Amino acid sequence: MKKIIFVVGARPNFMKVAPIMEALQEHNETTSISKNIKAVLVHTGQHYSKDMSDSFFNELSLPKPDINLGVGSGTHCEQIGRIMVGFEKVLLHEKPDFVLVVGDVNSTLACAIDAKKLGIKLIHVEAGLRSGDMTMSEEVNRILTDSISDLLFTTEKSGNENLELEGISPEKIKFVGNVMIDTLLKYKNKAEKLCTFKKLKIKSKKNKDYAVLTLHRPSNVDSSAILSGIGEAFVTIGKSLPVVFPCHPRTKKKIQEFGLENVFSFENSIFLVNPLSYLDFLNLNLNASMVMTDSGGVQEETTILSIPCLTLRRNTERPVTVAQGSNYLVGNNTSDIVNAFFRVREEKKRYEIPELWDGRAGFRIVSEIVSCL
Repeated sequence: MKKIIFVVGARPNFMKVAPIMEALQEHNETTSISKNIKAVLVHTGQHYSKDMSDSFFNELSLPKPDINLGVGSGTHCEQIGRIMVGFEKVLLHEKPDFVLVVGDVNSTLACAIDAKKLGIKLIHVEAGLRSGDMTMSEEVNRILTDSISDLLFTTEKSGNENLELEGISPEKIKFVGNVMIDTLLKYKNKAEKLCTFKKLKIKSKKNKDYAVLTLHRPSNVDSSAILSGIGEAFVTIGKSLPVVFPCHPRTKKKIQEFGLENVFSFENSIFLVNPLSYLDFLNLNLNASMVMTDSGGVQEETTILSIPCLTLRRNTERPVTVAQGSNYLVGNNTSDIVNAFFRVREEKKRYEIPELWDGRAGFRIVSEIVSCL
């Protein structure tokens, strides 16, 4: 029996691993025991609060992690170092045939390096995405992980093109679609039945009469001037539309550090709430008239939901969401955000669903892995 270690660490990883593990379980149930593949789920603990991780295991029907490294927070290098030390011990004990990492977080890179150092085949899900911005730690993580992976699964055709330009053998690259969308489509009906906006007790004139905001990238929240400017934009937007802001713990800390509580406040119709569970956040977006974010995954989800998305960045590693979807790159300048908000709110545009974003990516991934055994 072959063995795969699945690595999760940060919030988006949970939604990406869930459909692959489900497809693997179905494979095991429909094949002989000798051809079964054992899954070991390792949680690095990079995100460790209940709202940022525990609820995801419950909502997505994931088994509890077999191993939790509990690394917690720290600088990028501290976090990567602690993960590598802990994960190496796991690999030496478990002796897997494959290590599967997803996305572009510190856990992705740390566990990829460990696997390669120990001669274990490495699978990267969501490979090939490129923003062209090397100031983003995620871009560094993506490039380095892809360069040492043995099997690279891409979500859009641009990923294949990027990898081939970087010298990756086409035989290693498989365009399979987007596992994040697998999870969204599976749980969309369940999320629709929730009343998240009402539960948050935010006053609004009618359903869909609000916007959603998420912020977490250092380029947006680590500078007092930039974060203040973003806040000013949403003070203006809040006069037209209430803004619901599920606030990342790190972002909340920066708001307090820079003394911006009076800007990001309910008096300005900006409603800071704690991080939401996956289903609650999905429901909130489903019923919003617009979403504004610096997150990569949200750009993809809003494309499927046909909800206009203003991305507060000048670049994206997910260009298909701009070319075909509902995503608009607007940057973090105050006037640019405000102008884009009012322009897009009045637009009537038809959005397309990217190729293979059909809810079957997890099954295609397992099929490719099985064919490599």
